[in-house]
Amino acid sequence: MTDDDRVFKALADPSRRFLLDLLFARDGRTLTELESELEMTRFGVAKHLRVLEEAGLVVVRRSGREKLHFLNPVPIRQIHDRWIDKFTEHQVTALIDLKRQLEEEP
Repeated sequence: MTDDDRVFKALADPSRRFLLDLLFARDGRTLTELESELEMTRFGVAKHLRVLEEAGLVVVRRSGREKLHFLNPVPIRQIHDRWIDKFTEHQVTALIDLKRQLEEEP
């Protein structure tokens, strides 16, 4: 499985996207904090976090006895640059050309 495949797989699940949203709002959360926001077992949340870690979307740091989870936005940006940005470039260029043509007309 490629890195892109792992990221797409991780983003495909709404619970994992919700976890990413929580970490975006406030980084450095524990499993207990994240679990309190979802209606699923601790094991279920841990499993989702593991998928996010494997995709590189979440980074874990130990602080004493706690594991803190942090959002890593780099893989999402790489997906954007590779899969979204190139498809919008043509439309943006077309709009700029149209604007230029309209401004040049008497």
